Amino acid sequence: MLGFNPVSIAVSSGHLPALLAVSTEPLVRLRFLDIAIIAIYFAMVIWIGFYLKGQANTSEEFFMAGREMTAWIAGLSFVSANLGSLELMGWAGSAYQYGILAAHWYWIGAIPAMLFLGMVMMPFYYVCKTHSVPGYLKLRYGQGASTVAAVSFAFMTVLMSGVNMFAMAVVMKVVLGWDLNFSIIVSSLAVAAYVALGGLRSAIFNEVLQFMLIWGGALLVPILGMVECGGWTGFKARLAHNIASGLTAPGDYTHMWRSMGHFADNPMGIHWTGIVFGLGFAISFGYWTTDFLVVQRVLAAKNLRSARMAPVIGSFFKMAVPFIVILPGLLGLVVLVNPDGSLMHLVGEEVVAAHPGVGLHSYNEVLPLMMVRYMGPGLLGLGITALIAGFMSGMAGNVSAFSAVWTYDIYQPHIRKNAPDEHYVTVGRWATILGVVVSIGTAYLVMHAAGIMDYVQELFSFFISPLLGVVLVGMFWKRATKAGGFWGLLMGTLTSVALWAWVKVDPSALHYVAFSPDAKTMAENMYRALWSVVVSMGVNVIVSLLTTPKTMAELEGLVYGATKIPVEEPVPFYKNEWYWTAVSVVAFVALNVYFW
Repeated sequence: MLGFNPVSIAVSSGHLPALLAVSTEPLVRLRFLDIAIIAIYFAMVIWIGFYLKGQANTSEEFFMAGREMTAWIAGLSFVSANLGSLELMGWAGSAYQYGILAAHWYWIGAIPAMLFLGMVMMPFYYVCKTHSVPGYLKLRYGQGASTVAAVSFAFMTVLMSGVNMFAMAVVMKVVLGWDLNFSIIVSSLAVAAYVALGGLRSAIFNEVLQFMLIWGGALLVPILGMVECGGWTGFKARLAHNIASGLTAPGDYTHMWRSMGHFADNPMGIHWTGIVFGLGFAISFGYWTTDFLVVQRVLAAKNLRSARMAPVIGSFFKMAVPFIVILPGLLGLVVLVNPDGSLMHLVGEEVVAAHPGVGLHSYNEVLPLMMVRYMGPGLLGLGITALIAGFMSGMAGNVSAFSAVWTYDIYQPHIRKNAPDEHYVTVGRWATILGVVVSIGTAYLVMHAAGIMDYVQELFSFFISPLLGVVLVGMFWKRATKAGGFWGLLMGTLTSVALWAWVKVDPSALHYVAFSPDAKTMAENMYRALWSVVVSMGVNVIVSLLTTPKTMAELEGLVYGATKIPVEEPVPFYKNEWYWTAVSVVAFVALNVYFW
């Protein structure tokens, strides 16, 4: 782990100790009941696609679900679109690597940004009736900035969809012994079918179903794990014993803030400034307020109050997700053992790829390994179905977002501007198939990263963070101009890519990019994201001051101070979005204090 574990060092040097040379046979063989549960789920999602096909005939219905979702449906879909097998497996693996620090991505890395989206930014997105964030940029900055954002986002969605494919294939490989290629193709075809048939409405309804399955199937693992360890106190005692015995790499795995005064004091190799500004601002606000995959779900709400409530409702579920995602990864540090009773040590994905046929297990496999440990017949089928649901949720979200951005922000303005509405629905369906095909190819790129989430945060620093700087300046500063938005977004994106390449070519550059040679991969991603936001905002401001801004009339509905926000009907306090926002903030603070 992280270069400290002697087992990992031995693996990287080519010497494979016996305790890592586990069997290459599947860990378990599913019973008939398990297979039946999985088959019923696949049949159900395909049926939903066919059932909703008749309600996806216009572009508004196909891409935006007719804008008639309730706050609860939109809110659950909002969270579920982010709760794929990518999240389940990736962050469980990161918890095994980095400890409870991984929970930052669910609390400071999500809650403030989700509430900001609902209370501050949603009126602009909803009032201007945009189909996408690049669509908002087109209204605010013009076609140039919109095209840069659309192309960047299209790249990111197919790359992210490939991550979901890979994650699901890993589950099938670990649990069932299925071939990686077969798993990727079968699952991707199912997603392509129901999204192409029913559009966003089908994706949303399946995401709500998948949300329920994920909680029902994944909650059993942390409960049984905590019972075995004797609760949180018992887990910490067993972990401390393993660290003292040299079985686990040294580090503070159970505190979120206490060990972040210095880069070298925690397993992630990160300083609190990287978490607060890199994650809490650059990555978090970039993802939750500008990533079309999640914003699209909220835009499908039936009215403005529902659109604002959806992220608030989602914030409560998001705060609870670490208990089914982070806890299994932490528990894996002390309960996962080999057949001979020795403690199992997981390694990076690149180590597994470098030693095929040996039977090594990667960080990404900690959750399915825990499921095999605790789940019997029937329950294991439910757990596997939960992971399949998570995979399909994440992949469907990316594919449906790719379809909308390709159709509205690339195809319509640059290829065919004035086609009939039916033509764009057809293009959207074909774009769904294209997105799936390209995603199959990108799935294999994940094999070159140590962990899934290291790779994902790398992508976010390239494509999400620069977009945040441009959107914020444009939404809150009337003086921002067309040229400022274009050059700010382009230079922010190029800066992030250039910094990544600089460290790859010259590892000593890490001292300048992340402010410390002790920074690990995840810390580098956070600081790179922060640099890209600073550059995008700075270039936008400088270029805007040198160019001519739009008139106030042209900014109506797009910028604070030039937009009339609709007045909502008074409601009792328990239905008011501001009341529930305050409750969410209190819960968020309490969690961070408890796990300080």
